[in-house]
Amino acid sequence: MNRRPIVLATLTWLYVIWSLAPVLLAIQFSFNSGRSRSTWQGFSTRWYCCDPSSVVEDPSLHRALLNSLILALLTTLVATPLGVALALGLARWRGRASRAANGLMLVPLATPELVLGSALFLVFTNLYTVIPLGRPAQLLGHVTFSISYVVVIVRARLASIGPEYEAAARDLGATPVQAVRTVLLPLLYPAIFAGALIVFASSMDDFVVSAFLSADASSATVPIRLYSAARTAPTPALNALAALLLAGSTLAIVLAWLVLRKRAGGTGSALKEMASIDV
Repeated sequence: MNRRPIVLATLTWLYVIWSLAPVLLAIQFSFNSGRSRSTWQGFSTRWYCCDPSSVVEDPSLHRALLNSLILALLTTLVATPLGVALALGLARWRGRASRAANGLMLVPLATPELVLGSALFLVFTNLYTVIPLGRPAQLLGHVTFSISYVVVIVRARLASIGPEYEAAARDLGATPVQAVRTVLLPLLYPAIFAGALIVFASSMDDFVVSAFLSADASSATVPIRLYSAARTAPTPALNALAALLLAGSTLAIVLAWLVLRKRAGGTGSALKEMASIDV
């Protein structure tokens, strides 16, 4: 007789509530009419706009939000194609050095972020001095630790797909580039989008590397701004800034889900394109 996993379901819901309660509480106080972040004083959107200390009116807050969005977008646009290309190359590399290369791709994931941030700071200030601190250095730093996420996810997808589809396309007369473009990449779309999402989220959330490679307040991101403001005189505007950051990440996830749902028939489309290749 099948029984509902009551204990497991209870633990799951308790974990969900425990995880979401602080986030929902922080979002609630972003709509507080007063300056308190612990006492509810009425509903208001003053901390989002139309107040001198709001996210829209405070130059430091909307600059930090814009910096985070631009940095995360640029990191995603650079790290995702590089990670896919590296995953394809590593999957095809045969030899003794291939295992070492695959192991090196995991180093950024295992390296403590504090060590990575300080090492990148020393590199940019002593070795690659032509790259200024600020957004250029932050972008290279974020790409450095983000590529590994894409490589690991795409390599796992490649292993599950296997070489059969690509080999069939080659047997039908496709060139290596055609086989990758019309058959392999459509099959890799779920992994590519998942990797891009993780890159975007990790870049938006990063504090250590961004702080080490920040030049001044003009290159401060949302985590840096939240940290510095929380140590002085925090207002609900910080909650509003964090809520907007969360909304941006949620929107990206929803858009990616819609795209993946639309591409659900990717395997069938790939096979049809493979069959239509001129022999």
